[in-house]
Amino acid sequence: MTNPILRNIATVISILFHPLLIVTYMLTLLLVVNPYQFGVYSIVEQWKLVLLVFLSTFIMPAFAVVMMRSLNMVSSFDLEDKQERIGPYIITGVFYMWMFINFKNNQAIPLALTVAILGATIGLFIAFFVNNFTKISAHAVGMGGLVGMTVVNTLYFNYDTFSLNLGRTGAFEVSTNFLLLVILVLAGAVCTSRLLLNAHTSKQLYGGFAAGFLSQFIALYFLA
Repeated sequence: MTNPILRNIATVISILFHPLLIVTYMLTLLLVVNPYQFGVYSIVEQWKLVLLVFLSTFIMPAFAVVMMRSLNMVSSFDLEDKQERIGPYIITGVFYMWMFINFKNNQAIPLALTVAILGATIGLFIAFFVNNFTKISAHAVGMGGLVGMTVVNTLYFNYDTFSLNLGRTGAFEVSTNFLLLVILVLAGAVCTSRLLLNAHTSKQLYGGFAAGFLSQFIALYFLA
């Protein structure tokens, strides 16, 4: 039996890195690494864009799941049964597609973000397809996409370092390789948490991570 403290930590990690939050994290990372591609000097200047992405990829899909639960269309918010995930996958996919189409035709949105959102959308639909046959970890798909996006931006967009301004503490030059290492550690923590909570098997986690990771490169292939 898993230690209760470990289970509580695993639960917190699972909530903090819920799949619906990953696109917002992707945008935040891109703004931190290179805000200039968005035409600004800091992430604060693009708070409206962050809010839009957060509302479209987290609040609205989450609200839809709440409504489904209130109508007894799903038995719990955990969506443990793969059949119950079909509706939320479709609803979330619609929001992701809507955002991708709008961003693709917007000159103010950099290619890096468009690739990230298309990759997230592809990963989601891969998860939806696989879900018809067996369970797959949506958390792993999300974290795989986050790792994939970081790798794409490090290799393709040639960001070797970026400046991290911590206010009164000062500004620091951070290697993107170090950032990638941090994201990998976080991905490992999230996947381990899902194992500790008995939410998925190792196979479901590996499959989900691979789907999310490769989806970013598929998106790059079509857009770059």
